[in-house]
Amino acid sequence: MTETELPGQARFWQWDVAGPFFLVALIWGSTWLVIKDQIGSVPPSWSVTWRFIVAACSMALVAMFRRETLRVSNTTLKVAALLGLLQFVMNFQFVYRAEHHLTSGIVAVVFGLLVVPNSLMAWFFLKQPVTRAFLVGSAVAGAGIVLLLLHEYRMAPPEGQVLVGIALTTAALFSASSANVLQASPMARGVPMIPMLAWALLFGAILDAAFAWIVEGPPQFDFRPGYIFGVFYLGLIGSVLTFPLYFRLLQRLGAGRGAYNGVLVPVIAMLLSTVFEGYRWSVLALAGSALAMLGLVLALRARSPSR
Repeated sequence: MTETELPGQARFWQWDVAGPFFLVALIWGSTWLVIKDQIGSVPPSWSVTWRFIVAACSMALVAMFRRETLRVSNTTLKVAALLGLLQFVMNFQFVYRAEHHLTSGIVAVVFGLLVVPNSLMAWFFLKQPVTRAFLVGSAVAGAGIVLLLLHEYRMAPPEGQVLVGIALTTAALFSASSANVLQASPMARGVPMIPMLAWALLFGAILDAAFAWIVEGPPQFDFRPGYIFGVFYLGLIGSVLTFPLYFRLLQRLGAGRGAYNGVLVPVIAMLLSTVFEGYRWSVLALAGSALAMLGLVLALRARSPSR
């Protein structure tokens, strides 16, 4: 942030904000396809564990490359432990299990609603104000997300346990939102980002492994090249590259506007699914995507009022 930029009040349409925003959305839009492959032959809890073991080791290497010490304060460790639990354990354990019951498209679309709990909790806990333009944009984008969700619900296979999947996705949504608001808080802004994330990923991987062993039994792995590629893609590109960029966006844009990244992700996921999975667009999907993009532009043009 610049010296004159208050937390949560950055302008979106500048390169060092918009660039990371769209890069993270593009990468996370691709991860839904990869996650779907990760839950076939290996229990989801172990797939989550392998992802974050790779991510934790890699983030530690990034910190050392940047000559940032991993010897951190007790405050940093506390933030890291809570972030690890909320983001890298609860959120992803729920997400991977949700994709047992739903298509990746539905899960991605529900996560487009992340802006709602993020904005409410940021307003309540962090006193981050919400403008009328942001509310209008959110309403338009929300209508688009509802249309996308309706389309995906109709497309879901009848044998799928849709309500169970949506319940798991909703639990993941609120876990992720709690982690987002934590990362946008003054306490998190006061700790070094990369070392804190290295510790958060390590705590998350340890807890994921313990949970997996209890629930799924001894470690399981799939030595298919596709599975191994997926673990490293999700660990390196989908985690190490994106989470520092995303959490910095939350600090600069605020938890509400930063979460609009999630509105763009399902549209990208659907575009990629069109190319790789033969996804067929309907009138609902096209209308929902158009409304989501319109709401995205309206909301991100808004700037938080001065406090």
